[in-house]
Amino acid sequence: MIQIGTFSSENILFLAPMAGVTDLPFRALCKEFGAGWVVSEMVWSHKHLYESTKTQRRLDHSDEISPKIIQIAGGDPELLAEAAMYNVEKGADIIDINMGCPAKKVCNKLAGSALMRDEKLVGNILKQVVKSVDVPVTLKIRTGWSNEHKNALNIARIAENEGIALLTIHGRTREQKYTGYAEYDTIANIKNAIKIPVIANGDITTPEKAKEVLHYTQADGLMIGRGAHGNPWIFSQINDYLAKGHYKTYSQLHKQRAIILKHIQALYHFYGEYMGLRFARKHVGWYLDHFNMSKAIKKHFNILTETNAQLEYIRQLGV
Repeated sequence: MIQIGTFSSENILFLAPMAGVTDLPFRALCKEFGAGWVVSEMVWSHKHLYESTKTQRRLDHSDEISPKIIQIAGGDPELLAEAAMYNVEKGADIIDINMGCPAKKVCNKLAGSALMRDEKLVGNILKQVVKSVDVPVTLKIRTGWSNEHKNALNIARIAENEGIALLTIHGRTREQKYTGYAEYDTIANIKNAIKIPVIANGDITTPEKAKEVLHYTQADGLMIGRGAHGNPWIFSQINDYLAKGHYKTYSQLHKQRAIILKHIQALYHFYGEYMGLRFARKHVGWYLDHFNMSKAIKKHFNILTETNAQLEYIRQLGV
């Protein structure tokens, strides 16, 4: 059972916030396949970006089932508090603060995981955001800035003291980015040290790994990120494996064709034909990787310049 404010669910699986990935169509698809909680793409706290097309799309929660979890990013406590209030006005049920993104363009702005280097600033941000809104506030972090500076436990204690409702930890440092392997000792230690719910994240790409990480860390839930690329049914597989000890495999493209077509048509509708076609290339590329399709097939799909051509190509694959 996961409890965040007044929201609760027996489903312990989260879809991670991923810029350029977890848009409304993908969140809806992962929900359909068993994700209990889904988090929006990161929304910057800078006011001048609020009305940009990109930000407005990221704030689109039309027809989305509550709770609507919006992730905000930035490094200024007041701006983050204002961003939290703005997003609540736009319909956010839960605010998530990004202190986990390792991207250089984010860290260079003293945001994302760069914030973990300044524990006093972290405390100030959490205090300001929590008191600014009447909805639950959650936090996502890494194990630290580098292997020599792993301070996730300190941050976790600050988060608990400042009223954060739930903490997600990616088992890598910022220095690692997405290289090497996630470690779960830090997550297990934090779970043992604090009372708020702890969600484990990092390298959870199979139902077996999900069960292993859950058992090892004793975390309250799991967050799936890159493991869902081209593989939205991983949530139903994990749910089945945890509940029954077995799960359905999805190894043949032709059996999943209708899902892929539905997904890319949703992308066309959400972004319009020009941008939808380009986002479809990314997602279909992941689907093709999942089904071990050749690079030549992916290359051919990527040169198609019309939505109808993309749809017809998918209809013909694996026939």
